[in-house]
Amino acid sequence: MGVERTARTGAAGEVFLAFLKLGLTSFGGPIAHLGYFRDEIVVRRRWLGEAEYADLVALCQFLPGPASSQVGFALGLYRAGPLGALAAWAAFTLPSAALLVIFALGAGLLDGPVAQGVLHGLKLVAVAVVAQAVWGMARSLTPDRQRATIAVAAVAVTILLAGSLGQVSAIVLGGLAGLVFCQDGAALAAPVTRFPVSRAAGVACLVLFAVLLVGLPVLAAAVNAHGLDLFDAFYRAGALVFGGGHVVLPLLDAGTVVSGWVSKDAFLAGYGAAQAVPGPLFTFAAYLGAAGGPAPNGVLGAAIALVAIFLPGILLLVGALPFWDGLRALPLAQAGMRGANAAVVGILGAALYDPVWISAVLDPLDFALALTGFVALVAWKAPPWTVVLLLALAGGVTGALG
Repeated sequence: MGVERTARTGAAGEVFLAFLKLGLTSFGGPIAHLGYFRDEIVVRRRWLGEAEYADLVALCQFLPGPASSQVGFALGLYRAGPLGALAAWAAFTLPSAALLVIFALGAGLLDGPVAQGVLHGLKLVAVAVVAQAVWGMARSLTPDRQRATIAVAAVAVTILLAGSLGQVSAIVLGGLAGLVFCQDGAALAAPVTRFPVSRAAGVACLVLFAVLLVGLPVLAAAVNAHGLDLFDAFYRAGALVFGGGHVVLPLLDAGTVVSGWVSKDAFLAGYGAAQAVPGPLFTFAAYLGAAGGPAPNGVLGAAIALVAIFLPGILLLVGALPFWDGLRALPLAQAGMRGANAAVVGILGAALYDPVWISAVLDPLDFALALTGFVALVAWKAPPWTVVLLLALAGGVTGALG
């Protein structure tokens, strides 16, 4: 059995600053965010180990909600308790939310070839970051033939079954394969990370999640208050989507466009703006809450929508953590996690191709720029924010030269 590791003591301010840097520089969507987190938290700060991080990613892939934000929340919780968790969430989420609220209020600056070139450069950053994550995690989590084979199989499953179904299926099948092929050395498994959440608190969060999911529509139907309708619509969107990111868009469209709160043109304009900002795509909810109507909208509407869409995923995560800890302590479960972690590497590898690579690398120059960013990260150990600036500048120059 692995050695138990309890949460390290850290300050919420330390967590806030670490995640503020990530919130200002993490472009490229949830898969890229997991790469940024790994580089900053696992490699540079060493708050937890590679296998522990992969365990956490696997759990968050299972749960509804924004997977990268759930991982960030859990990392803050592990480092500095509940205040650290809130600090991580706020620092990673609020920069993009604030930018999208500003855009909703009329300050859009995304037109023109230079701006579009910068956006394309940021997509190339995602290629470099995800490639670095796949490279590093593969070396650590697929060190033998069995796990390398599981990772390749996970790539195939993820490609054949599109969306979150493929990701969840790959992790389940990887875990089952681990039970069969990865039991050797189970006693030398990575340490079991104990998050500071009691089972009673976990159960309370799960109960609250269910009560809100069932009770909010009933309450909203009984009370004529748009603020409650807004909270209900965004809570359901966050509670019913697996995989996060772009998967949530149909639910948001149904909740805001179909209901008449936001026009189709405004919805698409906000979605385009959401591609230009760092941080989680779920902050698109802040734009919709600000741009929609009737009141409350503006800043208050943005705050309601933002809290509502993230809340269910956080409640589920906190509810699952104490039981996840106990499960991972079992030797057989550790063998399963070896297979599941290898599958996570495969999922990242599949995402490196689609959507990251095919949406960003369009010509030989793009390939050269993405490769430059990858070499800067892997060989030169450059901080990710420098690669963000380098490739955004290169994209802007390319756009200006047209």
